Amino acid sequence: MPEDGSPDLWRPVTALVLASGSITRRLLLESVGLSPVCDPADIDERSLEAVSPASAPPDLALRLAEAKASAIAQRRLDGVVIGADQVLALDGEVFHKPAGSDEAAAHLARLAGRTHHLHSAVAIAEGGRIVDRFVETARLTMRALDAEAIAAYVALAGPARVTSSVGAYQIEGLGIHLFSHIEGDHSTILGLPLLPLLSRMRQRGWLRF
Repeated sequence: MPEDGSPDLWRPVTALVLASGSITRRLLLESVGLSPVCDPADIDERSLEAVSPASAPPDLALRLAEAKASAIAQRRLDGVVIGADQVLALDGEVFHKPAGSDEAAAHLARLAGRTHHLHSAVAIAEGGRIVDRFVETARLTMRALDAEAIAAYVALAGPARVTSSVGAYQIEGLGIHLFSHIEGDHSTILGLPLLPLLSRMRQRGWLRF
């Protein structure tokens, strides 16, 4: 039950565990009446990616989500563990978080005027094993941006924000100005596809309605 004493949507007596330190993912779950315990998984994402460098971006996202869920599920055997990860790909090439403002600007220059994909994967573990997994994809088309516009965005957003996501933007903030067209659910873009996740929870009897 939430700290304010109000009824919780979560039906099981076991905890709902989010294998992530992402504030955005936690807030998404809380916004729909769920109160997850956050237990971030410590995995080496680049090593996992190197195991099969030719993997399609959606498959890579699933593998990362599964690794996170599995890592936490081993010590949370009595909980339901949600692992999630997101991969940004442009023409099949996977992007990683920029190391600084200059690299963020370079990312934006490559994405400008083109359509890229955000593959958001979720893995669900119960009793120490993966019981479900899925991936949802959003298509985002960025406006044509010249160097001056990119520099202005990077300066306004600030180093902390442009280096905190692989695309160097947060769609829920200043990043929305960068785009001309978006196809996909908002929660998928934020990294935790809520509609398919809630549907699966409901099918398993984990939600009160």
